[in-house]
Amino acid sequence: MSSNEVSDFKPKLFSYAWLVVLMLCLVGGLNYLDRMMITTMRLSILKTIPMTDAQFGLLTSTFLWIYGLLSPFAGYLADKFNRSRVIIGSLFIWSVVTWLTSRATTYEELLVTRALMGISEACYIPAAVALIVDYHKGATKSLATGIHMAGVYVGQSLGFIGAWLAENNSWNYAFTVFGSIGIGYAIVLFFSLKEAPKTEEVSLQGKADGISFGDAVKKLFKEPAYVMALAAWGLLGVVSWIITGWLPTFYQEKFNLTQTQAGVYSTGYFFPAMLVGVLSGGAIADFWTKFNPKARIIVPAIGLVLATPGIFLGSQTSVLWITIAGFLLYAFTRPFIDANMMPILSMVADRKYLATGYGILNLFSCVIGGVGIYAGGVLRDAHVNLSFMFQVAAVVMLLCAFLLYRTYQISMRKSKIPQINPEPVN
Repeated sequence: MSSNEVSDFKPKLFSYAWLVVLMLCLVGGLNYLDRMMITTMRLSILKTIPMTDAQFGLLTSTFLWIYGLLSPFAGYLADKFNRSRVIIGSLFIWSVVTWLTSRATTYEELLVTRALMGISEACYIPAAVALIVDYHKGATKSLATGIHMAGVYVGQSLGFIGAWLAENNSWNYAFTVFGSIGIGYAIVLFFSLKEAPKTEEVSLQGKADGISFGDAVKKLFKEPAYVMALAAWGLLGVVSWIITGWLPTFYQEKFNLTQTQAGVYSTGYFFPAMLVGVLSGGAIADFWTKFNPKARIIVPAIGLVLATPGIFLGSQTSVLWITIAGFLLYAFTRPFIDANMMPILSMVADRKYLATGYGILNLFSCVIGGVGIYAGGVLRDAHVNLSFMFQVAAVVMLLCAFLLYRTYQISMRKSKIPQINPEPVN
C-alpha cells in the first residue's frame, strides 16, 4: 500500500475498526470516572478518613507518579506483545483495585489503593491509543482518537455521580459498584477485542529488528520534534491536573456551593464541553490535513492559545455564570491536543514504538502534573488562593502552545529535506 493510499484510507462506518474505538471508549470512561469520583467525594471521605489538603493532594499525586513512571514500560509491553491483552489485563486489575478502594478505612490504605490504581491504569492509555492508530492509519486518525477521548470525558463528566452516591449512601458504595461493572466488562472484552492486522512494512521491521526498550528510547529522543512535543505534553499535565483536581473545591469555596452543586459545575457542565471540543479538534485536524499535512500539530497549538483567556476569566470574576463560561471556553479548546497527540506522535516517531513513545509522554505529563497537584495542596495549606494557581496554569499553557509551534516548525523543515538515497518507485 502506498503512502497516498494510507493517508486517504477511511474505514467503513460500521467496520470493526470503529467498533474497537467504541469498546475502548467505555474502558477509558471507567478509568477516568474513578479519577474524578475521589475529587468530588472529598468532603464525604474526610468525614471517615481525616486528612490535610496536602495529604488529599498526595492521593492524586501518588497515583499520577506511579502511573507516569510505569507508562513507558507499559507502552513497551504493548509494542512488543499484544495490545489488546494488555488493555484487558489493565481493566481487570483496575476493577479489582476499585473494589478494594471501597474497603479502605485509613489514610494509609487509601494511599496504597491509589498507588495500585496507578499500576493498573498505566497499561491502558498507551496500548489503547496505539491500537486505535493501528486500525485508523489515515484520514480518520484524529477523529478516531478524539472519539476515544470523548469516552474519557464522558467518564469524567459523570464524576458527580460519586458525590451523589456518597451523600445518599457512602463514598465506599460507588467504588464497589464500578469495580463490579469493570470485572464484567473485562470478561466481555476478552472474547471481543482483537489486534489490528500489521502492515507489511511494520511486520518486516519487527521481524528484522525486534522490539527493544532501550532502542526505542534512543530513537525517540533523537527526534527534536518528539522532544518538543514531549515538553509541551509534560507541562500541560500541570495545567490539566491542577484545574481538574481543584476545580470542585474552587466552586465550593468561591460561591459557597454544596458538594453536589460544585460537582455538577466542575464535571457535569465542564466535561461535556471537553467532549464536544475533542471531537471538534479531531474533525478539524483531519479536514485541515487535506491542505496541510502537519495540521494535526498546529490545531492543538491554536486550541491552547484560545483556552488561556478562559482560565483568566473564570478564575477572576465573582459572577457564577461568567466563571462557568470562562472554564467552558477552556474545556472546549484545551482538548484539541488530546485528539491529536497520538497522531502527532505517529508523524514524529518510529511507528514501531508508538505505545512506548506515548508512555514516555504520560511519564512526563503525570510526574510533572503530580508535582503540580501536591504543590497546590501545600500552597492551599499556606493559604494561597486557587485563583492565583489557575492564573499561573494559564501562563504555562501559553508556553505549551509555543512548544507545539516549534514542533510544527521542526517537522515542516524535516519534511522538506530530500532523501539521500530515495527508493526507486516501481
